[in-house]
Amino acid sequence: MPFTIIIVVCHRSDAPRRCGSWPPLTFPMGMTSSLLPRQIKRCRRQTCHAYCTYCFRWAQFIGDDELRFAQKEAQSLFDYLEKHQEVSDILMTGGDPMIMRTSSLAQYLEPLTDPDFLPHVQNLRIGTRSLSFWPQRFTTDKDADELIDLLRRVREDGGRHIAIMAHLGHDRELSTKKFEDAVYRIQKEAFATIRSQSPIMRGINDDSEVWAKKWRKEVKMGIIPYYMFMARDTGAQHYFDVPMAKAHALYSDALRNCSGLIRTARGPSMSCTPGKVEVTGVEEIFGHKAFVMRFLQCRDEGWIGRPFFAKYNPKAVWFDDLEPLPGMELPWDEKGLPRPVPGRIYDEEIQVNGDVEMLN
Repeated sequence: MPFTIIIVVCHRSDAPRRCGSWPPLTFPMGMTSSLLPRQIKRCRRQTCHAYCTYCFRWAQFIGDDELRFAQKEAQSLFDYLEKHQEVSDILMTGGDPMIMRTSSLAQYLEPLTDPDFLPHVQNLRIGTRSLSFWPQRFTTDKDADELIDLLRRVREDGGRHIAIMAHLGHDRELSTKKFEDAVYRIQKEAFATIRSQSPIMRGINDDSEVWAKKWRKEVKMGIIPYYMFMARDTGAQHYFDVPMAKAHALYSDALRNCSGLIRTARGPSMSCTPGKVEVTGVEEIFGHKAFVMRFLQCRDEGWIGRPFFAKYNPKAVWFDDLEPLPGMELPWDEKGLPRPVPGRIYDEEIQVNGDVEMLN
């Protein structure tokens, strides 16, 4: 079973040389697993190209060392990966990894240009805001050519898939020539894929036509629409949140105005304690109006792909606002952890991977 490891990178050159040991916590998330470094009290700062007031990582920018986390030792990462060959994916996030110079990024990426080095690591994702806030990182910065070449060699020589996970929240962000030039270099010279994701935010992009225009423009440019997220329960959520009922209505309306190529976008999705929960629809269940939901990822993989229901609440903005339907229970307990998965629901022979299994 493949797993994903998440690296939160410390960017500041004046940060301490050692930001702690690797690793502290692993959380099974179905087909992927998030592994975060321990909280690092000595790390000075994590940095991004933008200081979005709705960012759920606000704690990393406000001077509260108790709430920051970082990982600066590449070798400790590689040592861990050597022992855990079930890990297939690496996600680099922050802050923003693209704040770093190419020479700093290379300590993580250069070894991956060798196909014999950690061959079980197949996919590299880099989360960044730079495409819209500093596209020069890929075009005219003094080490932009070295960056493109490094990404290309990880892809071509190392044989790994590279995905730039671009935070793009509005169609206006795609409108500049600098953005287009950066996309061209990533796609045509580094041979990397670009996927787009963003939270839905009140007063910013809570408009179905904004999402439809953004997705249509992205697909035209070869960018893959990936996620519409709900605002996380941190930072200024109370100001920017959009109720999940409205978010789903906007998502559905946007899809209706787009071609099938755009329907790779999933959402609205909550990355919350029990896992990654998608609002799939609103229906009447046994006479009660209800949210239809499913786990895209879960701490207990048995829940993945299995729909569940919650009482309809037009004001609900997060998973802990939800209540069960009469006679049912939500798939998580009061701490937000998944309940045991009920018995399998199939009562006939199902062919799985070439083998016939009797379920129930």
